[in-house]
Amino acid sequence: MVGKQGRQWRSMCKGLVLGTLLTSCMILLYCLSSPQVHFNLPEVPVPYSCAHRPAQSHIHQTTNVSKRAKEVCTPKVDVMFMKTHKTASSTFLNILFRFGEKHRLKFAFPDSRNDFFYPTLFQRSQVKDYRPGMCFNIICNHMRFNAAEVAKLLPMDTSYITILRDPAELFESSFHYFGRLVPLTWKIPGEDKLTEFLHDPHYYFDPEGFNSFYLKNLLFFDFGHDNTLELNDPQVQEGIRSITDRFQLVMLVEHFEESLILLKDTLCWEMDDLLFFKLNARKGSTVSKLTPELRAKALEWNAIDWKLYQHFNITFWKKVDAYGRKRMANDVAELRRRNAEMASLCIEGGHAVDAGSIQETAMQPWQPIGEKSIMGYNLNKNVDKAHRKLCRKMLTPELQYLTELGVNLWITKLWGHVRDVINW
Repeated sequence: MVGKQGRQWRSMCKGLVLGTLLTSCMILLYCLSSPQVHFNLPEVPVPYSCAHRPAQSHIHQTTNVSKRAKEVCTPKVDVMFMKTHKTASSTFLNILFRFGEKHRLKFAFPDSRNDFFYPTLFQRSQVKDYRPGMCFNIICNHMRFNAAEVAKLLPMDTSYITILRDPAELFESSFHYFGRLVPLTWKIPGEDKLTEFLHDPHYYFDPEGFNSFYLKNLLFFDFGHDNTLELNDPQVQEGIRSITDRFQLVMLVEHFEESLILLKDTLCWEMDDLLFFKLNARKGSTVSKLTPELRAKALEWNAIDWKLYQHFNITFWKKVDAYGRKRMANDVAELRRRNAEMASLCIEGGHAVDAGSIQETAMQPWQPIGEKSIMGYNLNKNVDKAHRKLCRKMLTPELQYLTELGVNLWITKLWGHVRDVINW
């Protein structure tokens, strides 16, 4: 009996060791894999849009109070969306994918995975099948922003859009979602690692640690800047200024619908283009409720992101005031009404469900390592033929939609198989 137990323990230990090695290798493969050697690419400007056909013009009311007369405008189709982490960006990506398909636009996609080899700075050579002089309309996958390289890829009048989130909430979400990919968190004792970390972050944090960028000023890092600077370093203000100068619209997660209305106004889109379901949402039971004390500590630890957010919170509400508060409230109410109609039409039960209750594999969202906390949807089986295609597209998770659009995700899928074994 003792011998049998000994063999079982040895077998379990071997399994743990092999599992740990395999996981480590896959994390390194996913995070450190890089495209083929880059050569110096010739500079070929892209001065015009490569839309396959002219976008249809429609009536548009300007925000300028002195020019309330309705004007005819053409929807802008050249868009750079800077997809920041844990900021409802997957929801917005679905909107962009559908808009791009509607207007038959050309996306600049990554190859082999769903991001542009993050966390390395973006290079245009990372774009699938890229050749100098090629024209693209939309780029929107995760990247570490590199303004000079992006500018060489898109038309000169491209609209630059991004989205921010309250840094305390973003930190909590990032710590939960990416924590197991950051080795420095493995040594944190206790069940509530987030609270323990925030009580003394300098003790646990190593700026040179593998994937440590996920746990400090992640927004500033995503925009291509040093996330470990002191708050009073001149480079911080310079970084914020560069973002201000580059991006025409900085949306806010906490005011997502107002952000979409401003987007519609900025790009001359239609209300139909804004319809959405919340994708990649976490189960409420997995969200750590930050106490006022922990929130203050999270903002202090992510002070650069907090400064960035406060700056664009001010500019955001200036845009809302220019648009008109009453007009904004009416448009938001209309968008919510339209979304509610689509939810009752498209979604079985009208709401999101736990991962284990999602019936179709094609509707299963990506899950973090070690748990299944991301919710998804079941397509209503009685959707009428006229809405079936739109409903399915609105409910399709990001990775599945990318595959439908022709992106080869072999590294992401390989890592997904390992993740599924770990989550089993």
